[in-house]
Amino acid sequence: MKTKIRELRKAHKLSQEELAAAVGTTRQTITSIEVEKYTASLPLAYRIAHYFGLTIEEVFDFSDLEESL
Repeated sequence: MKTKIRELRKAHKLSQEELAAAVGTTRQTITSIEVEKYTASLPLAYRIAHYFGLTIEEVFDFSDLEESL
């Protein structure tokens, strides 16, 4: 699943480690989400979006899921 996490993180001058600590996960999880090898759980997606003051839909691209319905 595509996300805007990398762009948001860089715009806020955050390392993967800093974002991970802020949302209660590991740097490896943030890396995996950014390279589309892992899809965030709903609670984690919410925490990431909330951290940036955005909705989940503003951070995560659900168009691939919508096409398969």
